[in-house]
Amino acid sequence: MRLTRRKLLAAAAASPVLAAGLPGGSFAAAPALPLADSRAAGFDPARLKALSDDLQALVDGGQLAGVTTLAARKGKVIHFETRGLADVETGAPARPDTIWRIASMTKPVVGVAMMQLWEKGLWKLDDPVARHIPEFAGLQVKAADGSLVPQASPMTMAQLMSHTAGFDVSAGYAQAGLRSGDLKEMIRRLAALPLAFQPGTDWRYGPSVDIQGHVVERLSGQRLDAYLAQHVFGPLKMPDTGFHVSPEKAPRVARIHTYRDGRIVAGPAQVVPVAPPVFLSGGGGLLSTASDYFRFAQALLDGGLLDGARVLKPETVRLMRRNLLAPGVMVDLYGPAQPGVGFGLDFAVIQDPVAARTPQGRETFYWGGAFGTWFWIDPTNDIVFVGMIQNVNGSVPGAGTPNVREITPRRLYAALGT
Repeated sequence: MRLTRRKLLAAAAASPVLAAGLPGGSFAAAPALPLADSRAAGFDPARLKALSDDLQALVDGGQLAGVTTLAARKGKVIHFETRGLADVETGAPARPDTIWRIASMTKPVVGVAMMQLWEKGLWKLDDPVARHIPEFAGLQVKAADGSLVPQASPMTMAQLMSHTAGFDVSAGYAQAGLRSGDLKEMIRRLAALPLAFQPGTDWRYGPSVDIQGHVVERLSGQRLDAYLAQHVFGPLKMPDTGFHVSPEKAPRVARIHTYRDGRIVAGPAQVVPVAPPVFLSGGGGLLSTASDYFRFAQALLDGGLLDGARVLKPETVRLMRRNLLAPGVMVDLYGPAQPGVGFGLDFAVIQDPVAARTPQGRETFYWGGAFGTWFWIDPTNDIVFVGMIQNVNGSVPGAGTPNVREITPRRLYAALGT
């Protein structure tokens, strides 16, 4: 079914839907998310409306197909709105329970799994990676002149979790077929390739968290999907999060969109995963809802505890948001490098809000996904924010997607008075 442009714009302009909770899934259903009084939480409702108006304008103007945003302060949800379409080709509306491919927002989830195993004493931050992945013993480094040289010091687990272990950016492995088999096959292929730089001397965004997924499997004795279900999604009541969805949930999965002549259009036909994939990508394979991911983020803001379920100790969460980069090493996702931003254990961290040009509080930890999803956790102001869109290259500046990652914090913090 293809909608006429007139009908498409009418559907997209429909008033936002307020969430009323989630249906059950393979885990216990998450509690409903009633909206709290934004004024009581310290926000000016009129200024908060500007956030909604900005997002509605992007939908009305054909810049976004659909978007869900959720903001909470002090554990109370004060903004949860869904507007526009989950699929511009069929006209299916975006809903509060729409399921989104969260891509690299998978990484912090796997980071939590890693730190659960760290709390059990199964690994240490300064352990050589080869202690837990023997296939990586003796990996050499490709020098600037193309020669292979030994590692100046063995890459460590802390470096693996902060993208400084020596692995190249993902594009550097385009011909390596890292995802052509399971996680063990990925390790076998990586073990045959040199590192791209000396461990600790650069920050490159590549397969590090896929590798961590293998570590989780190796140390826990469980497949990554089973481990996360038992130790993260189940305890936190995240019924709609996983590497695949049940067939009855498939219609709830948003389509990935793209741009033509500056306006949003349906992307290529996509297959919704309704069975466990062979390659369980710890770096980018999860699907989730805004409500589910909010519960994950709120648990971290609250020191690893949510509704009586503890997934991490408070001191472990604080460790995850501590910058681990060596002096002179900077986060550089798309160029140029990002001043004021450090990187901890599978999270970027705002070290200096002024230098980072953000209203977010110091020690805000965050990340986003390739299709444009984004979130942040601000312990200074006791705020969690989750945003969901679904675009090809949705996180790449200048690739068509509006810069919602700057618009939303600017509007949200402008509304915060106390």
